[in-house]
Amino acid sequence: MTDVANELGHNWRKATQLVRGGMTRSPFEETSEALYLTSGYVYGSPEEAEAAFKGETKRYIYSRYANPTVSMFEKRLALLEGAEFCVGTSSGMSAMFAAIASQVKAGQRVVTSRALFGSCNYILTEQLPKFGVETILVDGTDLDQWRDALSKPTVCVFMETPSNPTLEVIDIAAVSELAHAAGARVIVDNVFATAVLQSPLQLGADIVMYSATKHIDGQGRTMGGAILFNDENYLKNHLEPFFRHTGPSMSPFNAWVMLKGLETLDLRVQKHCDNAEYISSFLSTHSKINKVLYPGMDSHPQHQLAMKQMSRGGTVVSFEVGGGKKGAFKFLKALNLIDISNNLGDAKSLTTHPTTTTHQRISEDERLALGITPGLVRVSIGLEDVEDIKEDLEQALAAV
Repeated sequence: MTDVANELGHNWRKATQLVRGGMTRSPFEETSEALYLTSGYVYGSPEEAEAAFKGETKRYIYSRYANPTVSMFEKRLALLEGAEFCVGTSSGMSAMFAAIASQVKAGQRVVTSRALFGSCNYILTEQLPKFGVETILVDGTDLDQWRDALSKPTVCVFMETPSNPTLEVIDIAAVSELAHAAGARVIVDNVFATAVLQSPLQLGADIVMYSATKHIDGQGRTMGGAILFNDENYLKNHLEPFFRHTGPSMSPFNAWVMLKGLETLDLRVQKHCDNAEYISSFLSTHSKINKVLYPGMDSHPQHQLAMKQMSRGGTVVSFEVGGGKKGAFKFLKALNLIDISNNLGDAKSLTTHPTTTTHQRISEDERLALGITPGLVRVSIGLEDVEDIKEDLEQALAAV
């Protein structure tokens, strides 16, 4: 749980922060960040332990609360995001749940965009209502719906932008202004854009969350998440007590892997985008494809907004294969290079069929309203040679 105010490196440029930000060396002066695999820490006296638990001294107490390796990850990511505080978590979903559950109680309202990852939808529409929290869903691209929903006092606003899997883009600044007038904190799931391409805190959001499993690790190895923000009151009175007593902490080993991932994050994301731009252009002219969704394309419904908020179009391309589910399955089974997997942001190109995997829990009517048709396929474009990715897509589409 890290406060990076006045930390060494806050004036460095992004590429330098990603390699050196938050580095804390042990007395051994190691080159690579140290991996502190320890659950607890010792005290020189009972008085020292008492002072630590009272919060009178700043030191590590228990790795469920904080750990030196996890702290380095938090500092580095906070520097990239431009945030004062960062909390590393065990997964993206633990980050999402902790960010919301720590600040809401029975009788309060949460307003959220309708286009959500399946597990986020479950927490907001099924889990929170069990605790007496009202969840209002709106079309994320319709500011009038946001305005109407936020005409009443609200504690929290949640959105994914771009969304999973249809890459819907929401106006963060406009929604944040409406939310703040209603007394709400704004949480942005920034997984698809990454901190390299989009900075929600600078656009008016209060909290940014990540599944660090995607992009930050980016090589299919470990699970992790992160919550970033600038509000000390939110940290001290909401997130910190919730986090300490419910235990969604990041493991030191996973934090160490994430640290190494951050060193190459910018390089990898830029290459992902290069490949995604090329592939989206190729798919847009293919006769077997009904439509292509990619924020970097002029044809995307929110292209202008996307390019205002994001520096590039992102790493994921979604498209509708002709022939519905049958056509999509024929296409998926014919792939040779691209793997079928529900993960994304990986060095390897990965594809999934949202209707039958990530979004199978929600009703067919809801899926269709979100544009998640039986023929929709999501592809996370990897770092392979882009011509090999294109050729694999081309030969698989020939099977449809």
